[in-house]
Amino acid sequence: MSNGRLIIDFIVKAYGLPFLPAYLNLTKGQHVKQGVNFAFCGATALDKSFFDKRGLDVPAAAYALNTQLDWFHKIKPSLCTGKEDCANFFKNSLVLVGEIGGNDINAIIPHKNLTEIREFVPHIIQAITNMTSTLIAEGAVELVVPGNFPIGCNTYVLNEVNSDKKEDYDEFGCLRNYNAAIKYYNDQLKTAIDELRHKNPHVNIIYFNYYSAARRLYEKPEQYGFKGKPDTFKACCGKGGRYNLNEICGFGDSVVCEAPVKHINWDGFHFTEAGYRSVAQGLLEGPYATPPLKTPPFKIPKD
Repeated sequence: MSNGRLIIDFIVKAYGLPFLPAYLNLTKGQHVKQGVNFAFCGATALDKSFFDKRGLDVPAAAYALNTQLDWFHKIKPSLCTGKEDCANFFKNSLVLVGEIGGNDINAIIPHKNLTEIREFVPHIIQAITNMTSTLIAEGAVELVVPGNFPIGCNTYVLNEVNSDKKEDYDEFGCLRNYNAAIKYYNDQLKTAIDELRHKNPHVNIIYFNYYSAARRLYEKPEQYGFKGKPDTFKACCGKGGRYNLNEICGFGDSVVCEAPVKHINWDGFHFTEAGYRSVAQGLLEGPYATPPLKTPPFKIPKD
C-alpha cells in the first residue's frame, strides 16, 4: 500500500514491462505471460493456523505464502506447459519472493516482547525457504528474496512503543532493539539463502537488502529529498500526536499532508511512493542487491 507506486512497480518499469496485474483482479483469459502479482495487503509468511494456535488474530494470514503458492499453481498452466516449455519460460523470468515477513512481526509487536519476537523468526524464515524451494522445483532459476525493512524506524512501531527513554533510540531516532531484531532476522534469512544456493548451484538467488536501502533515508533524509527532524518519521496521512498517528489514515478526521513527496512514510505502516522510489533506486542502481540484478534498460523515473 502507498499513495502511488510500489517497489515492484518501479522495477518492472525499469525493465520495460507493464505494471503487474493483481492475481485476484484477473479476468478470464487475461494475458499474464509478462507477469502477475500474487501479493495481498497485510499478508504474512506464516499461515493463519500458526497465529490461531498462539491466540493471535491475524485475518490477512488467510492469504499467507501457502495460499499465494496455490494461486501460482492455478495460473502456471497459462504460463507454460510441459517440462521443456516451462524451462524456457522460467529461464527468462524473474521471480520476486516478497518482501514478506514484516507483517508477521508487526502482528506480534503489540502482544509479545522482543525475546518472543525473535523466537518467531525461525518459523518465518522456514516459510520463506519452503516457498523458494518449491518455486525452484517448479522451474524458477532467477529469484529475488528480499530482507526486511528496519522496523525500529517504522512510524507505526515508533508510535506503538512510544518510549520516553533516550537510550532506546539510536542517534537517528530509530528504536535500537527493534532494529537489532530485524538485523537478526535478515542474518538468518541470508544464511538460509546461502544454503539454498549451495543446494541449487544452477539457480541465481538475489538478496535485496531492504534494510540498508531504507535505513539511509532515515539517516540522511534531506539528502534524498525528505523532511529532516522533527518530521522525518511522521506519517503523511493521519492526524495528531508525535507521529501524526493519533488517527489512522482513512479513519476519523485523518488528513493527507500537503507534500507526500517530502515524506518517507505514508500511513504509519507503508512508505510513500517517493520512499519506495528511493529504495528501488538503491536496489537497481545502487549496492543493495547481492549479486546485482542485470542492468535494466531504463532508469527509474523521478516522477
